[in-house]
Amino acid sequence: MMGDFLSALPGYAMWLIAGLLLVSAEMLLPGLYLLYIGIAALLTGAITWALPIGIEWQFASFAVLAIASVFIGRRWTSSNAIDSDDPLLNDRIGRLIGSQVVLVEAIVGGHGRARVGDSEWSVTGPDAPSGTTMRITGAVGNSLQLENL
Repeated sequence: MMGDFLSALPGYAMWLIAGLLLVSAEMLLPGLYLLYIGIAALLTGAITWALPIGIEWQFASFAVLAIASVFIGRRWTSSNAIDSDDPLLNDRIGRLIGSQVVLVEAIVGGHGRARVGDSEWSVTGPDAPSGTTMRITGAVGNSLQLENL
């Protein structure tokens, strides 16, 4: 029954339905890529409605429009980025800079270990005995850089 209904639809209607479904799915699964592909499908439907073209040209125009919409959309979103209230939200090491830590393993030869919260981290810095309180100044890879207070 559904197959009969779909086969009775003109080609442009299929593109428009697919575009609407993809744009709607973007609301449920945010990430912007379904939006771009949905826009390409809607534009392909509009082109197919205005210019009755064969299925090969429909897919070719969809492919070109999908690539163009992703390129234009990503460019627009990167140039119109929304400033965050918390820019270090996903930067754990960035949030640690300036914090004080206590060495659990002495820094000898520039390397040691320190307790940060409930975990231990590799650290680099000036030689210091275990139990010394130091300040985090940065990181190289997953090793925190420390300085004396």
